[in-house]
Amino acid sequence: MSTYLSVEDRIKNFDEFLRNAPVSKQSAEALRCMSCGIPFCQSGMMISGMASGCPLHNLVPETNELVARENMEQAYVRLSKTHSFPEFTSRVCPALCEAACTQGCLGEPVPTKSNEAVIIDYAFEHGLVKEVAPKQRTEKKVAVVGSGPSGLAAAQLLNRRGHNVTVFERNDRIGGLLRYGIPNMKLDKRKIDRRVKLMEEAGVVFKTNVNVGADISAEDILKEYDRVILCCGASNPRNIIAEGRDAKGIYFAVDFLKEVSKKLMDNNYDSEKVIKANDFSFGSLKGKHVVVVGGGDTGNDCVGTSIRLGAASVTQIEMMPAAPLNRTENNPWPEWPKVLKTDYGQEEAIKVYGRDPRIFETTVTEFIKDENGNLKAVKTVELERKIDKKTGKMTFEHKKGSEKEIKADIVLIAAGFLGSQDYVTKAFGVEVNQRTNVATQEGKYETNIENVFTAGDMHRGQSLVVWAIAEGREAAKEVDISLMGYTNL
Repeated sequence: MSTYLSVEDRIKNFDEFLRNAPVSKQSAEALRCMSCGIPFCQSGMMISGMASGCPLHNLVPETNELVARENMEQAYVRLSKTHSFPEFTSRVCPALCEAACTQGCLGEPVPTKSNEAVIIDYAFEHGLVKEVAPKQRTEKKVAVVGSGPSGLAAAQLLNRRGHNVTVFERNDRIGGLLRYGIPNMKLDKRKIDRRVKLMEEAGVVFKTNVNVGADISAEDILKEYDRVILCCGASNPRNIIAEGRDAKGIYFAVDFLKEVSKKLMDNNYDSEKVIKANDFSFGSLKGKHVVVVGGGDTGNDCVGTSIRLGAASVTQIEMMPAAPLNRTENNPWPEWPKVLKTDYGQEEAIKVYGRDPRIFETTVTEFIKDENGNLKAVKTVELERKIDKKTGKMTFEHKKGSEKEIKADIVLIAAGFLGSQDYVTKAFGVEVNQRTNVATQEGKYETNIENVFTAGDMHRGQSLVVWAIAEGREAAKEVDISLMGYTNL
């Protein structure tokens, strides 16, 4: 039910484009939830290797019933029992709950994500959201390294329990990839500041510009704190190794998005000033031809950001084939629907440039430079999928005669992440798996090093904000048990 501003209006700035429907309309939609027989929306289980339902196990029917009754205060109380930060997921989550909605089996799912947005916005507007400082402190000290969604969720619960929590962040502001990996038009960063302020008032200590493992040693952290939770994310960007990679004008998407977000915040969210100046380390995008390599959420965010900065064209290259428009027989409900999704950035490109920016089943084979070493084009080739009969693994082969050249002044690499950064893992001596994620026992969060725990993308690999919050909450419970012998979290 929540809607976006029109493309024509929203591409003029970096303001958040989500618009909530009136409570009365959300109430009518929430009422449909009451016709459900068996709710899969709150299961948070894995089916065929994909998540189905909410990983936080939000009790969706109970919350929706309260929305249906327009009892927004109690809806917030119910939601906050299982959820740390609805203001984040209601903006950026792909809504695993809706994908598993029983109503969606035969028709449109109940818009639970929109309900969540209405609930939390109502709660903030009416002063219902509070972080109450614990009446008694345990005098146990916990260090949380990293202030993304998993770190914030763990800090929130452990502080409520009465432990003294300090959050370390290497960047200049709190939020991790919530702040610097997601553009402001999807999640206004002032929503992060609002939540951090509440947590500070309740006793959480935040330390920015402190790079644990570099500015301060792991030994010093372990000496000072009773427990440590590593929530540093999976921040190693996947590179593209091809001829001409040293050309000027090739950037990792995460660096690009971070710089734009930082510039916006440094200019007090004045989109007009940022767009007019267009003064970045990558130069001005105005009139430039941009190629984005990668088809996920980050690639889509690069498309939308480039449009706002005045790019003459944006092309998005994806290795995988286009998904079908509808579920196939081997992808039944309540599995996650593997269908083609046209996100906000692609919608904007279609409107602005008259075409879908995506080119599927294609890869870059060469970055072409001019005489000064500046990027001027990329060479691409189409891919053919092959199945290895012995191993069953999928491989990609170049399709002969399909080579093309695409004009490119700027390339943004959004090809995913490879795992945790080793200067942190080596500093603490924690074991990592083959994907360089920090290793733990299945379903557990303590590492091989005593009193050191982990959560979020650093633990599970690149994933969703909702999974990071869920892991942060579970890690907090495990830390609490290790400190107190039991937990009431």
